[in-house]
Amino acid sequence: MSTPATPIEDHALIGDKRTCALVTSHGTIDWFCIPRFDGPAVFCSLLGNPDNGEWRLAPASGVTSSSRRYMGETLVLETDMTCAEGRVRVIDLMAPEPSGPCIVRIVEGLEGEVPMESVVAARFDYGRTRPWVRHLPQGADLVSGPEALRIVSPVPVARQEGDITFCFTTRPGERVGFTLNHHASNEPAPAGPHHEQALASALEWWESWSSRCPLEGPWRDPVVRSLITLKALSYAPTGAMLAAATTSLPEQPGGVRNWDYRYGWLRDATFTLYAMMLGGYTREAVAWRDWLLRAVAGDPKDMQIMYGAGGERRLAEWEVPWLDGYGGAKPVRIGNAASDQFQLDVYGEVMDSLHVARRIGVEADPDTWALELALMESLEARWREPDEGIWEVRGPRRHFTHSKVMAWVAFDRAIRAVEHSGLEGPVDRWREQRAQVHAEVCANGFDEEMGSFVQAYDVRRLDASLLMIPLVGFLPITDPRVVGTMEAIQRDLTYEGLVMRYDAVADETIDGLPAGEGAFLLCTFWLVDNLAMAGRTDEATALFERLLSLRNDVGLLAEQWDNDGQRMLGNFPQAFSHVGLVNSAWNLAGGRPADARWARSSDRDRAGAGAAGT
Repeated sequence: MSTPATPIEDHALIGDKRTCALVTSHGTIDWFCIPRFDGPAVFCSLLGNPDNGEWRLAPASGVTSSSRRYMGETLVLETDMTCAEGRVRVIDLMAPEPSGPCIVRIVEGLEGEVPMESVVAARFDYGRTRPWVRHLPQGADLVSGPEALRIVSPVPVARQEGDITFCFTTRPGERVGFTLNHHASNEPAPAGPHHEQALASALEWWESWSSRCPLEGPWRDPVVRSLITLKALSYAPTGAMLAAATTSLPEQPGGVRNWDYRYGWLRDATFTLYAMMLGGYTREAVAWRDWLLRAVAGDPKDMQIMYGAGGERRLAEWEVPWLDGYGGAKPVRIGNAASDQFQLDVYGEVMDSLHVARRIGVEADPDTWALELALMESLEARWREPDEGIWEVRGPRRHFTHSKVMAWVAFDRAIRAVEHSGLEGPVDRWREQRAQVHAEVCANGFDEEMGSFVQAYDVRRLDASLLMIPLVGFLPITDPRVVGTMEAIQRDLTYEGLVMRYDAVADETIDGLPAGEGAFLLCTFWLVDNLAMAGRTDEATALFERLLSLRNDVGLLAEQWDNDGQRMLGNFPQAFSHVGLVNSAWNLAGGRPADARWARSSDRDRAGAGAAGT
């Protein structure tokens, strides 16, 4: 029987840009993968029970209340816990150690004499394997096959059923530190940093990085918090940008919509880049571009929609039978079969992200343009094919309207690369195909009776991805077909004001899965952007503020929101959601033309370029 699940929103994130950990408000780390984001979890109670691994650090008598915050504009977490004996503060962070992942936890006494307990219950290989334990003068080694952890603290250690337990008492002003280092078991354990030195280094690094964000005003705090989260989901050794920190947090309570998001989706990464580049973080754009060149190296026909953090192609999906799943939601999945899907829209997103990188001053690279030319050649041969679409449906392939719109984007951005960046390519042929795609979408993707664009050519249903049509410049926001689509989505595809991706209840054959999921937060941010572009600023601002209210106490968002249960759903924290927040804030703040992600130049002929195909 599964244990009651800690609410998704009860978690905070710490990380070192190689991997991360989730910390509950009562001081338990229940998710930690080694040696990187998509590696096996060694603390895995998030997807099972305490015997699947966790690190508890809290008053021995229990926590009666807690409050927490990140220290300034950093990823260093402070949690104040109150118990019968007094109050303590726990500071959590991950040190950017070159030798490997390192969790640092510091306990500080605030009031009273508080008996504390720290229990490190490591379970390697996704909560399956108890380690062999070797005690040390100031800690212990925990070994399982090729992997090892070293826990270090001045507190004496006692062994308890294979777990490492520390018992100590805090007094006001006293601080006790713990470090947990990962290393290969056949190599010497790293010395690891002193906990106070690690804290100072982490604060300095994050404060320096965050200070580069130019946005000021009432939304700076949520924007910077989102940018920090996006940076924390980047894999520093390669430049990959990951979709989320977790796997198998359900999109439907107790359901089967449980996916592994710890990989580099090209689509998600390009959206993340837009948000980063708005904030002035061009180095991330260069690092991701270089990762892309390595990941897709080879025949462009073999381009995948996602890769591992290092650029790996093989992401075979398998199920973990020994885990109960979050709140009993099975199966727990590792890997993602969507890596084998054909998703036409990715061409547009990749071409667009490389286009905007050039527009903001990232130096053009001959290898990058050679890749773009190869991708365009592949697109010319494939844009008429059906695909699985942006939502990675596991039903039949279709001619999804959004996918075709993004094919148009790819042709459009390739043309602009020639026209505005001085690059060479078959621009006349691209113009012809851009017009063909536009004409086809307007003829087959719009339903006169509904007065809106539809999900797919053969599916007379709405889809939130249609909100992208004005954002990418396919048609202007004033076009009656765009207005009709936005109004239809507001009327028929929202639940208590938040946007659903599509109506899976009406037709389960769309995605091949049982119906039911929460409101999709990124799609609701897209509605904010549409409203802002349409001049409905008050309405857009009200919806944006409501979305901000859905963040947890430390400013993080999951993928979806359950209006009925008033809780988060889906993997956490989710890059898509934080991307939407950053972009909408920029639009509403008036810092860039609406929509900020897509208004990449002063070009006034974009709508005209599309209109040629109507």
